[in-house]
Amino acid sequence: MKPIHILLVEDNEGDIFMTREAFEDFKIKNKISVARDGKEAIDFLLKENKYKEIEDPDLVILDINLPKKSGHEVLKSIKENPKTQHIPVIMLSTSSSEKDITLSYQNRANCYITKPVEADEFMKAITSIEEFWLSIVSLPPVK
Repeated sequence: MKPIHILLVEDNEGDIFMTREAFEDFKIKNKISVARDGKEAIDFLLKENKYKEIEDPDLVILDINLPKKSGHEVLKSIKENPKTQHIPVIMLSTSSSEKDITLSYQNRANCYITKPVEADEFMKAITSIEEFWLSIVSLPPVK
């Protein structure tokens, strides 16, 4: 199985660390790039500013509560752009608000996961993402 390039859009350093740790334990060699705010995520995906030569991600894991642009704005931007709309987006947020969940699916998120507060549960959620999205699902080819 080929390595997967994941763009993690997250501003919480603890969550970034735990997500990296969980993916490192997985059997598939993955590349994880991190964008720490919504504007940086859009620059990354559109290959603007310092990201002109960056490799396209196969999958995006996106938080909602981000500086500069919200996760909802980033998601909408991804799914409205023909160059990026094929990339699966997993919303991973502490919000369990019906409004956030509904808006995410209206903007064509591929799934919504409420981020667990407990470290063990968070690691289980990341492991579930790995098992489903990296072992079971066939991701679209990178364009």
